[in-house]
Amino acid sequence: MGRRCFSVLAQLVVSASHFLLLGQAGKAQNPIIYADVPDMSMIRVDDTYYMSSTTMHMSPGVPIMKSLDLVNWQMVNYAYDILDDVDSLNLNNGKSSYGRGSWASCLRYHNNTYYVSTFTATTGKTYIYSTKNIEKGPWTKISFAPSFHDNTLFFDDDGRTYLIYGAGRLNIVELNEDLSGVKPGTDRVLIENASLPAGDNIMLGAEGSQLFKVNGKYYIFNITWPRGGMRTVVVHRADKIAGPYEGRLVLQDLGVAQGGMIDTPEGNWFAYLFRDFGSVGRIPYLVPMKWEDGWPVLGVEGKVPEKLNLPVSKGLIPGIVANDEFSRKKKDAPLPLVWQWNHNPNNKLWSVKARKGYLRLTTARIDTSFEMTRNTLTQRTFGPVCSGSTYLDMSGMKDGDFAGLCLLQKKFGQVGVKIENGMPFIVMVNADSGRPIEAQSVPLAQKNIYLKAECDFRNKTDRGYFFYSLDGKKWIPIGDQLKMEYSLMQHFMGYRFGLFNSASSQPGGYADFDFFHINSEISLKD
Repeated sequence: MGRRCFSVLAQLVVSASHFLLLGQAGKAQNPIIYADVPDMSMIRVDDTYYMSSTTMHMSPGVPIMKSLDLVNWQMVNYAYDILDDVDSLNLNNGKSSYGRGSWASCLRYHNNTYYVSTFTATTGKTYIYSTKNIEKGPWTKISFAPSFHDNTLFFDDDGRTYLIYGAGRLNIVELNEDLSGVKPGTDRVLIENASLPAGDNIMLGAEGSQLFKVNGKYYIFNITWPRGGMRTVVVHRADKIAGPYEGRLVLQDLGVAQGGMIDTPEGNWFAYLFRDFGSVGRIPYLVPMKWEDGWPVLGVEGKVPEKLNLPVSKGLIPGIVANDEFSRKKKDAPLPLVWQWNHNPNNKLWSVKARKGYLRLTTARIDTSFEMTRNTLTQRTFGPVCSGSTYLDMSGMKDGDFAGLCLLQKKFGQVGVKIENGMPFIVMVNADSGRPIEAQSVPLAQKNIYLKAECDFRNKTDRGYFFYSLDGKKWIPIGDQLKMEYSLMQHFMGYRFGLFNSASSQPGGYADFDFFHINSEISLKD
């Protein structure tokens, strides 16, 4: 079997296994997506659902996903190619935007136009993107200071536009008619203590606001976290957008929280929320919802159900993750939407045209650490288990170069080829101690190598394993296991597969990757 023939088999395996995992007896199963898709914001336009999410420092950013059934999602666009052209987003001058970048977005549809608002501490600004065609663009960008935390954009029936933002204490501002900024004198407190329905001993003040208007009433969804408890959903209701608001605790189960509500064309309601689930990231759930006395009631007897009366999942391929042979036709985009760069890329230093059927990553500077290496190309990992593999041709690499496959987070792991004194070595690097340690090095007597990384997220096992193969058939473990950990303040996202090339002594070397394949099985069993 040739190298490229593996992709068809891998795609069938992933699709079939996820079909069995996420859909049983004709019903969907929570989590809806077993991958890092946090801070969802969702709309329905006729019979089509759209969802935005958070990908922090990644570029392009604010992914837009599409579904016809709330279960099977596919990538259709991003709100921006780069958030801004600054050193910390470019990984220049020792600066980065890990744990920052763009945070929780808000997706809206108003007067035949789609809007996405987001914000960032990186630049201290709020951003609003708009387009007539959410799947094809182009997007128009507006930005202004300050950075409104976890803001929800809202177009009211009177023609005015508002942002509600904050944590614990929620504020409201009115925007200029052209959305270019805040109308002077309109910033005021809306709810003094939005966490109160969950008690007075709060670890995380109510945030993640999403505002909706249903049957003439205004509803604000928030997450809060009682100390010693779990992530909790609170909802406030008012007859006028300006209040006064009354609040209720509406869900406290499994830590599933933060999001909003969506209805189907048939009149059924769901809350869309997510759950922190270890190193795979923050994974989406759907919770059945009904109305009682004008209040949303979430869950089945207050619990998040495992199964849902929705169509079964068809798997994550080709919606959220995908194989890539790096073969492109003229009409194809250079990279499928499942790929994101770790920070803004230098587009002069990567190519899928320089060598037909290969991704080429070229170095242009000396990097002192892997996290500061530019042009690392990433995809999500996914659960409950998964693997990613690639084929590396290192014939263009220079002395001091290190290229290969990684599992990217603050405590990262790498497997690849390092050139030392003109000699190639297969190397595994483990950073689960907080600093990178070369766990094993094996001399390499050929110009190419197969590399693989496996992830075990079952029951939050959170272990990564690394392998190499000389022929694509026999896989040989290398190094030691990576104890994966979700770092909240450092990276603030689930682990990513990544293809990288870094230089430690001289720039200008290049690494050629023939393919990237994913699989929902791993070699290490129970």
